[in-house]
Amino acid sequence: MTKSYLESVKHQLEYYKALGEKTFAQLSDEQLFWQYDPQSNSIATIVKHLSGNMISRWTDFFTTDGEKENRNRESEFDNDLQSRAELLRCWDAGWKCFLTVVYDLKETDLAREILIRHEKHSVTEALNRQLAHYPYHIGQIVFIGKMLCSESWTSLSIPRGGSNAFNQVKENQSKIR
Repeated sequence: MTKSYLESVKHQLEYYKALGEKTFAQLSDEQLFWQYDPQSNSIATIVKHLSGNMISRWTDFFTTDGEKENRNRESEFDNDLQSRAELLRCWDAGWKCFLTVVYDLKETDLAREILIRHEKHSVTEALNRQLAHYPYHIGQIVFIGKMLCSESWTSLSIPRGGSNAFNQVKENQSKIR
């Protein structure tokens, strides 16, 4: 079971990473930095927060607390990234740090204990925590993107009105197997 759990984690993380990237691809540079109001987060701000969390949690994962002393979480919510290129560098840095650790994990690591904010967690708990946290924010990114694109949005899943056709394709594929 544990090996299939790790494979499932990797698959889910790659899926949500791709959803974010497919959203970025549909947006103009200006849209990446749009905020509904001063209290809301732009896509760029959400990316900055995700990256900050990933780098803090997953750097020196087994040897230091996941809430690093040098992390300034509050500044992650400043909408101060300046360009698409900077946003993508930030996104890539967080994911690289996180996925490097995840892809290096072994079954035996899942029960090991790590610290997050001075609290003990098993590696499995830490992964589950991120499998809730990161898709939550990526869902926000997708929702903002969909709102901004409106009619020009290309669905990242089954488009509205397309369920029957999608199900028919899956049924036909199943019959072929």
